[in-house]
Amino acid sequence: MSTPSDRQSRKRLATRQGISNVATRLFFERGFDRVTVDEIAAAADVGRMTVFNHFPRKEDMFFDRDGESREILRDALRRREPGVAPLEALRLLAHRLVAGESPFVEFSVRSQSFIDTIKASETLKARARAIGDELAQVVAVALCESVGREPGDPDAHLAAGLFMAAWAVATIEAHRSFRQRQDPEKAKAVFLALVDRGAAGLKAAMAGTPYA
Repeated sequence: MSTPSDRQSRKRLATRQGISNVATRLFFERGFDRVTVDEIAAAADVGRMTVFNHFPRKEDMFFDRDGESREILRDALRRREPGVAPLEALRLLAHRLVAGESPFVEFSVRSQSFIDTIKASETLKARARAIGDELAQVVAVALCESVGREPGDPDAHLAAGLFMAAWAVATIEAHRSFRQRQDPEKAKAVFLALVDRGAAGLKAAMAGTPYA
């Protein structure tokens, strides 16, 4: 039998997901900046404070998978197979996410709506840039931990910044490919090809470090 805490946790997660789903639908339909927190609360049938208990900022409802993406990156380095270099583990992660049809590498009509909503909002564009910087920091720290170096290691920060930049370019180009061809498999191939090319260049750049 589930304990009360388990039930409470599931209820909390369900409430959070429900708010996020409603918010995303409204953002897609009307644009991020035209939707208020009060409207989201009413549509989700919860109080305004309940919304803020789950999402401190309005944009957090849109980027609701941010925390999950950070854990995925950390886990790729923490659980890499023996003999696999840290940067290779990140490259392989991209391939696993595509093979597993992860929402983080989705190229579809829905993902186009996601991108279009970001492009139409200065708030979301600013938050997307901030998340990119934060993810690079997450990767840098995880790289250091993976080889036993101090968190401020400049090699790790260089590697993390370059890798995340390559991932960002690959994502943008894959979305552009889908927009043009409406072919998700082609878009995935574009994404992986660019990640692989970026990883090859990064491996050469980081030669002589424990990350490559």
